[in-house]
Amino acid sequence: MAKAFASQGDMSEKKTSFTEIGEGLYAFTAEGDPNSGVIIGDDSVMIIEAQATPRLAQKVIDCVRSVTDKPISHVVLTHYHAVRVLGASAFGADQIIMSDKARAMVVERGQEDWDSEFQRFPRLFEGHESIPGLTWPTTTFSDSMTVYLGKRKVVIKQIGRAHTAGDSVIWVPDQQTMFTGDIVEYHSACYCGDGHYEDWGATLDAVKAYDPQSIAPGRGDALVGRDMVDAALTNTRDFVDSTYNAVKPVAARGGSLKDAWDAVRDACDPKFRDYAIYEHCLPFNVARAYDEARGIDTPRIWTAQRDLEMWEQLQG
Repeated sequence: MAKAFASQGDMSEKKTSFTEIGEGLYAFTAEGDPNSGVIIGDDSVMIIEAQATPRLAQKVIDCVRSVTDKPISHVVLTHYHAVRVLGASAFGADQIIMSDKARAMVVERGQEDWDSEFQRFPRLFEGHESIPGLTWPTTTFSDSMTVYLGKRKVVIKQIGRAHTAGDSVIWVPDQQTMFTGDIVEYHSACYCGDGHYEDWGATLDAVKAYDPQSIAPGRGDALVGRDMVDAALTNTRDFVDSTYNAVKPVAARGGSLKDAWDAVRDACDPKFRDYAIYEHCLPFNVARAYDEARGIDTPRIWTAQRDLEMWEQLQG
């Protein structure tokens, strides 16, 4: 019998942090668990990423209430993954915002992703019984949109495919601060199972072109100052490229998925084995890299059954 996914045994509580990354801007982080962001405007608050369940979202709300009593008016979801969106109901926001592409992915694969992620990573679904169902946006956009929280301008934009085809970033120009979702990580593995390796580097270049002074990444510590921002961009690029560049020659010669797995372990273990969720991400990253290197542009839908079949292949 194949051993369990690494994440199924990861049940230890993570320490949370609430870090100010600019005036009225905060990053909620949890040692490699999914991050959330907070933007405080003149009259209300915008939340970036909703956590996996309403119970986990309450931890973010408690942090918000430690710094402001303004109502939460907007929740922005950078992409469709269950661990990012299923807690949205807890915030009671007037608007839930996603890109058109991200919403289309909820339609296409939202339930399958929920079932898959729940099987893979049970700890992240603490209080799952409180989830009312799939999270649907009230507002979508095709390229970019601007929200004013009083006088504070917030730009929500798609700048390229990376972690998914529907990724958005949130830019706060008055503080030169960006919330990147899982396009950028810090000392955490990138989850690339629904990603686009060939495009990811150009999307990181697009992030850098904004010259952000601070970034709230998808996972890992808040990035304050150019040095930390640049280090995270460099490390994220290295992680993605190291994975894909190990797989491409295997796929070109007709090697197997297991051959690709061995090649990625050889290339990435020495550099990244101590990164958060590395072992969890690795099989999904290899499978997606193997598909993309063989010309499959649209990531295949992960289901709970496909997860197990893929893992059996790799263990074999």
